[in-house]
Amino acid sequence: MLQKVSGFIQSHNLCEPDSKILAAVSSGIDSIVLCEVLHQLKYTFAIAHCNFGLRDEDAEADQLFAKKLAKKYDVPFFTENFDTRAFATQEKLSIQMAARTLRYTWFEQVRQQEGYDYIATAHHSNDLTETILLHLTKGTGIAGLHGIPAKNGHIIRPMLTVTKDDIFDFVTEQRLIWREDTSNETTKYQRNKIRHEVIPVLKEINPNLEETMQHTAERVSQAEAIVHTYIDNLRQQSIKEAEDAVYLSLVPLQNATGLPVVLHELLRPFNFSYTVVLELVKALEGLSGKQFDSPSHTLIKDREQLVITPRNLSRFGSVTIAEGQTEVDEEHVQMTLRYVPASAYKLNTKPHVAALDAGLLKFPLKLRSWQEGDWFVPLGMNGKKKISDFLIDKKIPANLKAKTLVLVSDQSIVWIAGHRLDNRFKVTEKTEQVLEISLKRTS
Repeated sequence: MLQKVSGFIQSHNLCEPDSKILAAVSSGIDSIVLCEVLHQLKYTFAIAHCNFGLRDEDAEADQLFAKKLAKKYDVPFFTENFDTRAFATQEKLSIQMAARTLRYTWFEQVRQQEGYDYIATAHHSNDLTETILLHLTKGTGIAGLHGIPAKNGHIIRPMLTVTKDDIFDFVTEQRLIWREDTSNETTKYQRNKIRHEVIPVLKEINPNLEETMQHTAERVSQAEAIVHTYIDNLRQQSIKEAEDAVYLSLVPLQNATGLPVVLHELLRPFNFSYTVVLELVKALEGLSGKQFDSPSHTLIKDREQLVITPRNLSRFGSVTIAEGQTEVDEEHVQMTLRYVPASAYKLNTKPHVAALDAGLLKFPLKLRSWQEGDWFVPLGMNGKKKISDFLIDKKIPANLKAKTLVLVSDQSIVWIAGHRLDNRFKVTEKTEQVLEISLKRTS
């Protein structure tokens, strides 16, 4: 056991001999072995234990056991109690996902505050096998086939090379005591169902299933690195981030191998599922304007590009700006306002900046979403134009069109933010004072 773990740590460059490690300890058999291994390999470590409040007296007993374990090894002990059910309800998560989120967030807080280099978890090769099978059952891309990474940022898994049988042999040899979590035996959880009902059948076909899965995961990880290099190259060629949206040019992807997979990887940060991406690929040859949604973003096909915007921008209400106010810092926008004598003003032609004749404005001003029926007099013209027609003429994609903001003085629109001033409020030779407004979208 010790040789296996030590060799795995070195071969995967998990940590240095003098690294300070925060061990995630549940009081179950796996984490008890993790502590003993770290102790015998002479690592500096501490114990961190979460009480999720899900098993009443058993949870309290686990917490006390972990505290006594820290005293046994004479190492620091950190613990936290969570109201996991309330958090799951609030965030609309399963209990298991809520516990995972709370656990890793807290571990990282402790790691940073207390000066530890890594967080070590007790995952082993059986866990890796279960994870791969679970991902395959639910559907996954290449990332789901490498199972549990040995190292992920500050999280390390030094026991990923050992099996559950190795762990049982070690506790027998070392005469270690642990606490059994009875929830590990119930098959109402998906992972437990795979553990108790699926894997035994697969091991009849391949008795070395865990070793085979580990080798497969390593090969997939190396293949994934090759794919990421290819994807990153395409990402640099195709994606441009702007203040109002992310623009993905389709031109560099015309000859891409495996377009659905490539697009799914490029769109992964925006949470588009593979099913949605398949529909998107079908629509690429069609007309512009087709819309696709993920839980967090909206995507519009606009000629030779995809335009991606956060969905929560549509919630923008309005902002009132008082005379003399110099800053606006709201949830979705930030504005800087400055008054400058016309004789000293140097015109800024950037689209997110408006230069207005301050003497023609009636306060308070209002920044709001545009509405049907809104009109203005475009800069350089004398006749009025509906904003809806202006946005069509400018070929603004639908998801950006819906999020266009206008600045209003009294009942008159003075600026379509980021696009065009109203000719009636422009700076002229008669202007005595200029109001310059800079606007930035923050989400």
